Amino acid sequence: MSRIGKKPIIIPEGVKVEQKDTCIKVSGPLGSVQIDCHPRIKVKIDSSAGQILVENEHPQIRQNKQLHGTMRALIANMVAGVSKGFEKKIEIYGTGYNVKEQGGKLIFQVGFSHPVERIIPKDIKVNIEVAATRGNEVPARFTLLGIDKCLLGQFAADVRKIRPPEPYKGKGIRYAGEYVRRKVGKAFTSGTV
Repeated sequence: MSRIGKKPIIIPEGVKVEQKDTCIKVSGPLGSVQIDCHPRIKVKIDSSAGQILVENEHPQIRQNKQLHGTMRALIANMVAGVSKGFEKKIEIYGTGYNVKEQGGKLIFQVGFSHPVERIIPKDIKVNIEVAATRGNEVPARFTLLGIDKCLLGQFAADVRKIRPPEPYKGKGIRYAGEYVRRKVGKAFTSGTV
C-alpha cells in the first residue's frame, strides 16, 4: 500500500469537487481544473466528512501501487491550486540582462544577439518585481503564479532552459534560492618559459 495514497485529502471551505465517470473536476475561488483519473484507481468523494479518498483495489500489482500515490498527489495539488494557488520565483543574473511582458509574451534579453520570446499560457500570471539586472548583485526578478502545478512547473522549466546558469560567473536564468555550483576559471601563472 502506498503511504501517500492512503492519506485522505481534506477539502477546504469554498472548494467544490465533482466526479463524472473517471473525470474529476475541482472548482474553487481561484478557478477550476480537471483531471482524468486512471481506471485502475478508484476515487471516492465524501462530502459529509469533507474529504477525498483514493483507493487501490489491487495493491499487490506494482503499477497500481505507483498510480495510487501519484493520483492522490495530483488531486491534492488540484485542491491546493484552486484554494491557495502556486508560485515559482525566478531570477536572472548577468549584466544587461532583462525581462518584460508584452502582448501575452515574456521577452528576454539574456546575452543573445536577439530577444527571446515565450508565450505565457492562459492560466499563468506573471508579476515582474525587478525588470533589469543592476550589476552582478541585484538580479532581475519575476514570479509566475497559477493554479495548475504541472503547467506552472513546465513553463518555469521552459523559461529556465532559455539560458541556464553557467558555472563560472553564474550568469543566466535560475529559480530563486537555487544553488549554482561554481567552477574556478583558468589560473594564469607567471613563470619562465
